Amino acid sequence: MLTAICCLSMETRRPRTVRRAAQFDSLEQEVYLNVWRTYDRLRALEDELFAQFDLTPQQYNALRLLQAAGQEAVPTLVLAGRLVSRAPDITRLLDKLERRQLIARERLPDNRRVVAVRITAAGTRLLDEIAEPLRECHSRQLGHLSAERLRQLCLLLKAARAPHEDTEGPWR
Repeated sequence: MLTAICCLSMETRRPRTVRRAAQFDSLEQEVYLNVWRTYDRLRALEDELFAQFDLTPQQYNALRLLQAAGQEAVPTLVLAGRLVSRAPDITRLLDKLERRQLIARERLPDNRRVVAVRITAAGTRLLDEIAEPLRECHSRQLGHLSAERLRQLCLLLKAARAPHEDTEGPWR
């Protein structure tokens, strides 16, 4: 939303670009659009990495959560609630992981309507393989910020989303 104006420099006679401040409807809109743009730029690096492993960020997130659960099977809807971003079709997401034998599903004996999921050895190996390239990706994304600025950013982002989180959710 920045408007660029092309001007001729007296010294060089080459065009130069002068940036003029964008007009926003409100400070909230400016912040929101900056968060959105930041997400887009950081996500592009992550998408590139996960494509090398034929995964989406949401699939990776599901595998990571299942790994954290250890040998405990996690009900599908509980897993969906723990994801970083909503997965409107958690079943399809899990179908793809199951076809690759990265997860296993089971029906709970005490309630056959509930499907629980656990990570497989293949899923754990894939996460191990991704670990170092992902650390490097995060370093490329945010390594230019000091630890103190990263902590401040975390606090600001948590404060911004706090009224919109479930009171019992893992992101509260």
